[in-house]
Amino acid sequence: MKLSDFLSKTILFLLCILTTHICIADTKVNVVGLFTNKAIIMVNGGKPKTLSIGQTSEGVKLLAADSKTATLQIEGKTKQLEMGQAASVGGDASNATSSVTLYANAQGHFVSDCLINGASLKFLLDTGATTVALNSGDAKFANIDYKRGEPVQLGTANGVVTAYRVTIANLKIGGITLSQVEASVLEGGSPSIVLLGMSALNRLEMKRQDIALTLTKKY
Repeated sequence: MKLSDFLSKTILFLLCILTTHICIADTKVNVVGLFTNKAIIMVNGGKPKTLSIGQTSEGVKLLAADSKTATLQIEGKTKQLEMGQAASVGGDASNATSSVTLYANAQGHFVSDCLINGASLKFLLDTGATTVALNSGDAKFANIDYKRGEPVQLGTANGVVTAYRVTIANLKIGGITLSQVEASVLEGGSPSIVLLGMSALNRLEMKRQDIALTLTKKY
């Protein structure tokens, strides 16, 4: 075989590998704004772009949108995402990770929605809380029989209160689902919203960029 032919075949082989690698790379899409018939998205960490229904940007097409969800076509696959949710499409689907992006409010806090045992509740991300914490009313709404948990006395800003150690069967934040999460239920109306503490956050990788905080499930 001539040297020139060998080099040509080698280059062609390398180009095939490179092309394959490019094709299987994940396309990551974050939804950062939702409106009727419009959505603001970020593709692969790029600048936010506003799409109207039918428009395409970087291979991502907006199929439908309202104030709650956006339906997107990503690499030929249809994904429905809520505000702050992210989706990765491409590569080996079995290795896909679940992630969600939260955005700080005017006070610098990360507040969003979650599902606890299927019940919709608001949460505040709180790295100072040892466990997920919720009040007894929210626990009842989430079908948690908290009084079967271990009673403990906790010191709070409102004094010493009775709390119960329980296990949340299912906690969902966007596309992330955590099972068997340790939590504390406090008698009364405090905290006013669920505190997402370290019993959940330890199972997530947290990456902050400006006002955006991306949570990725580790296990």
